[in-house]
Amino acid sequence: MRILAIDPGLKCGWALFEGDPKVLDISFLNFGTWNLSGNRFEGAGFRWIRFKNYLREISKIEPIDLIFYEEVRRHLGTDAAHIYGAITGQIQAFCEEQKIPYKGIPSGTWKKSTIGKGNAKKEMIFQYASQRWHDVKNFDEADALCILEHALNHEV
Repeated sequence: MRILAIDPGLKCGWALFEGDPKVLDISFLNFGTWNLSGNRFEGAGFRWIRFKNYLREISKIEPIDLIFYEEVRRHLGTDAAHIYGAITGQIQAFCEEQKIPYKGIPSGTWKKSTIGKGNAKKEMIFQYASQRWHDVKNFDEADALCILEHALNHEV
């Protein structure tokens, strides 16, 4: 089974698990960050094309069975809310087109199940993920890994 977890944002963390969901074996785990920031040579909508291409590429070799993403209820700014909405819209459209089941997991839910505190700060999550998986480079990868861990333990 291939399960993808996504932390939506301009620096979009992702974690892909391949194997038996009842056995969280880190040897079957890939993760990274997709950069959706624009640049002066691209139109404003190009980031969404790039994001869709990332999803297609990761499912090209072998189909994805499930996708989970962080469900955010409150944003600190309007731009963040718009970007989050566009990314989750792209995830949902991709999943509908490919007939992949998907689910948003509220921030407090996955934080409580992995860290033990629903309002855990980024630093705590990064520290936990770094000890658990090693080679974690940033907060976005850490979030995606913890979303995946929650999904494997509670959603699958």
